Formats: sequence, C-alpha cells, structure tokens
Amino acid sequence: METEQAPAGIDPTVPSVARIYDYLLGGKDNFASDRAAADKLIELTPNVREGVQANRRFLSRAVNLLVEAGVRQFLDIGAGLPTQENVHQVALRVAPDARVVYVDNDPIVLTHGRALLADNGQTIVVDGDLRDPKAILDDPRIREHIDFDQPVGLLMLAVLHFIPSDDVAQSVVTTLRDHLAPGSGMVISHLSFGDLDEDKLREGRELYTRTSAGSATPRPRAEILRFFDGFELVEPGLVPTEDWRPETDLPALPRLPGVNGYSGVGLLR
Repeated sequence: METEQAPAGIDPTVPSVARIYDYLLGGKDNFASDRAAADKLIELTPNVREGVQANRRFLSRAVNLLVEAGVRQFLDIGAGLPTQENVHQVALRVAPDARVVYVDNDPIVLTHGRALLADNGQTIVVDGDLRDPKAILDDPRIREHIDFDQPVGLLMLAVLHFIPSDDVAQSVVTTLRDHLAPGSGMVISHLSFGDLDEDKLREGRELYTRTSAGSATPRPRAEILRFFDGFELVEPGLVPTEDWRPETDLPALPRLPGVNGYSGVGLLR
C-alpha cells in the first residue's frame, strides 16, 4: 500500500496495530510506518510472527467450539483487517445461519471490511471502540443484527492489552459480560511477558506509544484469568495460545524467545 493511496483522514506515518498485525501475517494492507514498527517488534521479540499465527489458529478453533455449543451470533471487537479464516468464514462453514458483527476503530479496517462483506447480509462491520463498551452494546446497527437475549460469542482477541488500566479493562469485560445471555461464550487472547528482559519490554512499550493504540500492556496469567470471572472456563483453561486445543493436522509453530500470550474460552451457564 503506497502512501499516496491512503484514504482521506488516515495519517500513513502513524503505525496502526491492525496494519502491523496484517504485515506480520503476510498481508499487504500496510504502510511503511507499519512495516518499520513490525520489523522493530521482530527485532525485540523474534517470536512475534509465530505469536500472531497462533492467535489466528486459536480464533478458528474457538469459533468452531462455540458453534458446536449452539452459538449462532458473534461479536468480534477489535477485529482487525480481513485475512484468512475470519470469524464469519469459520462460523458460516459449519452454521450457514450464523450472524457476525465486526467492530473496530481503524478507518482502513472499516473500509476494507465493508468492501469485502458488501454482499454478505449475515455479516456487518461497525465502527466502535472497546474502551466504550456501552456505545457498542447500544449501537442500533449491532442491536438490529444481534439479539442479546440469545447466546452470543464475544471475541476479544489481542485487544485487551491495549487498555493500560487493569481496572478499566476489567470494567469493560464486566459490562460486556453482563449483557450476555446464558449459553453465550467469551473468547480472549492476551499478551503476556514471556522471557523478555526489562529493557526490551520498555522498548516494546515505547514503540506502541507511537502507534494509533497508544500503549500495550502485557499482563500475567493471574490478571488475565480475572477477565473470566463469572464464566466457566472450557478445558484446557487459560493456557499459552498455541497450547489451546492445538490442531493435529497442522505443523506446530516454532517456539522462539520473546513475548507469549494466554488464551481461553469461557461459557456462561
């Protein structure tokens, strides 16, 4: 994506976490600033590509589990740029009646997502910010597409660590949880510390201050586990992302030094 092709209102010199993620997955919807930030991340934490790949694999496995549990509505907050094995692709393959809402606050995500899904009436893309969960829940476009009196699959993958305050992040999750019906599920993946030393962690945090997200806050497993208060964790619980029900028909991702992440799925009974 060349600089002069930036949509109106987009500053291509400011890295976007969605576009960094796209680049790390091998996508082409990114600018030079995104690639430079991603390359710096790779320098700081060599396993970052494997981490985002593990995250996408986890998404597919988690959505399949929720579909098998009877969930037919999905709300993916912080959805990022469309890539392979998106929520709607996974869900509709098994449940053709599934409905999906993608929420993001990156204008390029919104533009690309809406263009890709223009002919898909069961999937919509809505602008929204995880930091304002009530606005998401009250959005009439979302309310028209999702019936919150029925089970919903709530997905927050690799997004809660962009809320620096533990209390605010917990409040966001609690607000969303309290609007879910019994039978709903919540899917979370979250950045943790891994084996990075303090200097590399500081450099990583400084890098994210220059992105559209403004910060990234790795959390220990115990703090991430708190987000599942009120949910029944599905086996194997909250574990390193690549260890959550790994596929037997795909090659294992290499375990390189760097950050790690924890992932889990909870059900509301």
